[in-house]
This record gives sequence, structure tokens and C-alpha cells, in this order.
Amino acid sequence: MLRFNILGSLEIRQHGVDCTPTAPKVRAVLALLLLRANQTVSQDAIFDWLWVDRPPRSAATTTQTYVYQLRSLFERVGGVGTATQLLITRPTGYLLSLGEEQLDATIFTRLCEEGSALLDSGRTAEAAQRLRGALALWRGPVLDDVNVEDRMAADLAHLTELRMRALELRMEADARLGRYRELITELRALVVAHPFNEWFHAQLITALNQCGRRAEALHAYRNLRQTLSDELGLEPTPELQELQRQVLNGSAARLVAVAG
Repeated sequence: MLRFNILGSLEIRQHGVDCTPTAPKVRAVLALLLLRANQTVSQDAIFDWLWVDRPPRSAATTTQTYVYQLRSLFERVGGVGTATQLLITRPTGYLLSLGEEQLDATIFTRLCEEGSALLDSGRTAEAAQRLRGALALWRGPVLDDVNVEDRMAADLAHLTELRMRALELRMEADARLGRYRELITELRALVVAHPFNEWFHAQLITALNQCGRRAEALHAYRNLRQTLSDELGLEPTPELQELQRQVLNGSAARLVAVAG
């Protein structure tokens, strides 16, 4: 069974072997079809994807050539009949028909949903494992070796936001399991990468305090407060201010839960 990956560089794999096309335009068409897997992608959408608002007169014929090249690849690496099953011509365009286990983004979404449901039901260790498996599918930014520009910004943003949600849920699961020491290094990196994400800062403060590192927890709060003041003219949220008070009072600062 052919496997398609978009959570990172574009990949087609068969039995672990990379079969990804190298021609830039063919890769671009494949990327669009994968982002819209199991949906009909119109010819006009492909034209806009490849040439923005200046398609050549030969756009229809050229697109058919790229689709033919993809079908030839599928047939060559997937076996007889694979191409007609995967890449279907519709009256208005093309549809890439994939099973649930063929696209990493689909698997990722399913694992996220399962992890969230497990966490809600109190099966915390299972939730952490499921969410960790989901996040492990990411090898880098979505389609990071394909020039997608801004035309698929909504599709890319959705997957990126879902990854952030999965990361937050996994951290909440780990915290519920008392894995604060394991979280500290990861959280330090995250607050540097996302300096205005107050949820990450709250988790770092909580983890440090839970590990008996109260001075570091207070220092982490001061860093956040300074960043918000200098860059945005804001104060930390009331929830974070309460978290600081708990640390100052020597109480077990409570984890700020992931928003529903």
C-alpha cells in the first residue's frame, strides 16, 4: 500500500522506499491533491495553484500531463490498477482517493481525537501515549519542501493549529501523571519559540514549582511579565497572576488546564 506524507517534506513511500517524484510542478499538483485528499479538486484550482492568476494557454493540456505522470508513478510503484483506484478523473477535476491509513495527516487527526477522548475519560497514560504517537508523525513544517506560498494558508494553518493542540493535550496528560521534571526542558524551548503563548509559560512555572524550584518558577514569571510589557504593553492574565501568588505562598501551584 502506498503511503503519502505531508507533515514535513512531501513523500510517497512503498514498503519503506521513497518513491516521491522530483519534478517541481508534478510535486506541486500532488501536494494540492493530498491537502484536499478525497475531495474533487477543480482544474481551475490546479491552474491557480500552479500559475496564480496567469495560467498559460496550454494550462489544461499541461495539467493533464502532470496527472498522467502521477498516474504512471502510482502504477509503477503500486502495482497494476493502483493508478485508477487512487487518482480519479471527475467532470470538473481530479480526486485522490486515499484510505484512512495512507495519509499521515489523516492518521495524525485520528490519533489526536482518540487522545483527547482518552484524556477526557480519565485514561491519562493511554492518552499521553496516543498523543505522543500523533506528534511523532511530524517531521517538520507541512510540505516544507514544496513552494505552497499563501494559496493553501488555511489548510496549513489548520494542521499547524491541530499540532499545537495535540502538544498541549500531551503536556497536560504528562503533568497529570506527575512527569514535571521531564517537561521542564521541553517547556523552556517552547517559551523561547512562542514567547507570547501564556499557556506554555504557565506550564513551565507550574513544572518548576512542582519540582521544588520555586526561585526559577518566579524568575520564569518575571521573564514573561517583562516580555508582555515590553512588546505588547500587557500584563499576564489573572490566571497567571494567581499562579504567581500560589508560588510566592509556597502552595502547590495548580496546572492551568488546556482550554476546551
